[in-house]
Amino acid sequence: MDIRELRSFIHVARSGSFSRAASELYIAQPALSRQIAKLEGEIGVPLLIRHGRGVRLTAAGARLLERAEMITHMVNETGEQVRASADEEGGHLAVGLPPTIGALIGADLIKDFRARWPRVTLHLREGLSSSLQEWVLDKRVDLAVVYNQPLLDAFNVLPLFSEPMILIGPAGDAGRKPSYHIRDLADIPLILPGLPHSNRRLVEQAAIQHGVRLRVEIEVDSVALTKQLVKAGLGYSILTQVAIKDEVARGDVVAHAIERPSIRSTVAITTLRENRPSRLVEAWSTMLQEKLQSLIASEAWRNDVIWA
Repeated sequence: MDIRELRSFIHVARSGSFSRAASELYIAQPALSRQIAKLEGEIGVPLLIRHGRGVRLTAAGARLLERAEMITHMVNETGEQVRASADEEGGHLAVGLPPTIGALIGADLIKDFRARWPRVTLHLREGLSSSLQEWVLDKRVDLAVVYNQPLLDAFNVLPLFSEPMILIGPAGDAGRKPSYHIRDLADIPLILPGLPHSNRRLVEQAAIQHGVRLRVEIEVDSVALTKQLVKAGLGYSILTQVAIKDEVARGDVVAHAIERPSIRSTVAITTLRENRPSRLVEAWSTMLQEKLQSLIASEAWRNDVIWA
């Protein structure tokens, strides 16, 4: 077997047609048929069953398809790694960040990364966790920082830390009690993001577990706009410590702890399981963790953070 035969077999198997595969590969159909026949002769078993509408895989063909895709992926990856090793300072990295973390450490992180890897092309994408997960899956980003990442087979998830979610109200709310139980949330007008936003999903799950029906009056996906609406007295919201620290410090909003039980939000680095982490992904991940640890170590609520 050679790699050309395996690639041709993959195209035929995936397209279900010799003519379509020949068009995709820009080769004559008879030449493609000879390649597949040669491959079947080398292995010694039929790989495809011809029928009026094209071809379908035999059981042996299905097994070969799985291995052929692994082999061709490894060959492509080997070439990329060898080329990268020949020019250690070059490359391209696409990363995704949620708005809050991007605003807090994004500039410093990019500055340090560029100082270490000046010839690397860096592409930053900002979005909600649900969008970031889709971008990792679609290979539009190499890694993403995600809140409350579901455990799915497609992803490698590296948890970084968890922190408590906080109920925030307008500045005039300071006289109310400092903490609330989950059951108290049923009586509070809430401003929350719409599903499938990770924060909304997390809060809804906690409420359902304790038999609470949330009183959601406004749905807003933007954290910045949510804080403005709370400041204007239009309702309350539930956000992470790191998202509200500046507004609380300025007195724009008031923070109330949620207790018995608390609702904890988890921050993780997500990559695609089928991709082996590159040197750039590992370098970015290390710098990201260092920046987050430095940031949280300086905060009064650092003891509320649990590192994974």
